[in-house]
Amino acid sequence: MDDHSPGSKGEGHNHIVKRLLREAICLSGAVLLSAYLPMTAFADVSETQKKLDAAKEAASQTQDAINENQKGIESLNGQKEDLQGQLGDFNSQMSEITEALNALDTKISSKQSEIDDTKETLADVKKELQEASDALDAAQKKMEEQYSSMKKRVQFIYEKGSGYYLEILLGSSSFGDFLNRESYVKQLAAYDRRQLESFKEAAKTLKEKKAEVEKKESALEEQQKELESEQSDLQGLQAQQQSQQSKVSSLISQTSGSISVTDAQLSDAQKTADALQDQLDTQNQQVSALEKQLAEEKRLQELSDESVWRDISQIRFADTDRTLLANLIYCEAGNQPYQGQVAVGAVVINRVMSGAFPSTVSGVIYQSGQFEPVSTGRLAVALASDEATDSCYQAADAAMAGQSPVGNCLFFRTPIPEVTPKYTIGGHIFY
Repeated sequence: MDDHSPGSKGEGHNHIVKRLLREAICLSGAVLLSAYLPMTAFADVSETQKKLDAAKEAASQTQDAINENQKGIESLNGQKEDLQGQLGDFNSQMSEITEALNALDTKISSKQSEIDDTKETLADVKKELQEASDALDAAQKKMEEQYSSMKKRVQFIYEKGSGYYLEILLGSSSFGDFLNRESYVKQLAAYDRRQLESFKEAAKTLKEKKAEVEKKESALEEQQKELESEQSDLQGLQAQQQSQQSKVSSLISQTSGSISVTDAQLSDAQKTADALQDQLDTQNQQVSALEKQLAEEKRLQELSDESVWRDISQIRFADTDRTLLANLIYCEAGNQPYQGQVAVGAVVINRVMSGAFPSTVSGVIYQSGQFEPVSTGRLAVALASDEATDSCYQAADAAMAGQSPVGNCLFFRTPIPEVTPKYTIGGHIFY
């Protein structure tokens, strides 16, 4: 099972996929931050190009992670297929073992029936043998009694001599009585001989029957031993099959567990694949958006390059521009040092002087997609109650007077790795 245990291949692919995923997330996170989190202004062409390149790199890494994850899924599917093949083999083995055990159970039961029948027959034979022994003992006893009686009569006659028979015959009262007595003497002698022969024959027959029964008993006892030996062999084979059944059952359990683990890994890998695909879709949308943004910024850059910057003296400010600019500065840099507030105002004025942007303060501030407080409604709220501080008004006056601590910078934002600032003031970078 070690060669087929899940984990080694699946976990290796998972590790690679997780590493690539982390890298892609780290890279794409920064790009997403710069592309989708609210920004204070568009980046210039070179910075947008950097973000686009970073977005493409993040998408490429995500695609690499998707490819690597797919390899892991394919590997896990192959591993699962191998495990299912093994499980099928083990199940086939289990079926064969079960059939063999059922057959052995039948044979053992049959053998037990034979042993029981043999024991029953043997018991009958032993009973028959006991009866034959008892009959033989009785016959021998009668034969001995008859032999003893006959021996006593012979001894009596021998002691009396032949005159005893003559005395019996001569004591007849008539000729008929004489004949009867003679016949009696003859019959008595013949009877003794017949009885003795009869007892001898009966004893011989009983001995033969006893010997036959003893032979039958010995054969049955031998048969019983053989049957019990065969049963013991079958039980030993049964124990081996049961041991093998236990091993195969354990393998089935282990393999089923491995399949479950592989299914879990496949589920995780599929979830990772779905997450990576969602991330790639988002990154591709990001790339598309950045490409559009890059094209627009190139257009603005070309327009700015082709345009002649106006001097601050050429700007005609409206009566509301001071309040509008001060409240924008308040929304964007109210928590920044005074120099940072002037710098934010200078970016707005630089755009007014540039030919690539609207030529009025309100036009620059309300240009679509330029300043977050405008798009979120924060500026409108600030203007409603004129939340701008004295510091913000002083910064607006300075910027409108042509002061710029950030030169000709047209953009500012919170720091991100993808943008190399020309100036850093407080919590903002300017470029």
